[in-house]
Amino acid sequence: MKPDARSDAVVAYIGLGSNLDDPRRQVLTAMEELDSVPSCRVTGKSSMYYSAPWGDAAPPDFINAVCRLQTRLKAGELLDRLLAIEARHRRERVPLRRYAPRTLDLDLLLYGDAQINRANLIVPHPEMHRRRFVLLPLSEIAPDARIPGKGPVRDLLLRGEAARQIVERLPAAH
Repeated sequence: MKPDARSDAVVAYIGLGSNLDDPRRQVLTAMEELDSVPSCRVTGKSSMYYSAPWGDAAPPDFINAVCRLQTRLKAGELLDRLLAIEARHRRERVPLRRYAPRTLDLDLLLYGDAQINRANLIVPHPEMHRRRFVLLPLSEIAPDARIPGKGPVRDLLLRGEAARQIVERLPAAH
């Protein structure tokens, strides 16, 4: 059942990224799959953006986007659904290479205003305030978003590490 406007629904933001196996298609397909997760509804989609690989990841460039979800799933349940979608896209996790190239990466960026610190789940995403490829698409669909403990997204885009990164918006597909 899709969530409605009931108070038990939480707004969550999911970061999507891919740099292997037709990245644009990977991201678009994952957006559709997110909308089909039980107790979830996609209520916003950003444009897609090119960004250089992060950390030790090898080229090619990534395509990134952010989706807004309305969900009645608990954060851990939502994370399990994200990992299942990644697995369907043949995501390979390379030990000791956190930034390896990938067919699909889905990150739970924000879950309401929750702050979660578990071994397998940290919300807000611990690196999002440093990544323009997350902040720019997030600001597109949630211009007033705030990252708990870090501040407004619009301010983070203008200062620090994220302000120096080059991220390019993809032209809209025809």
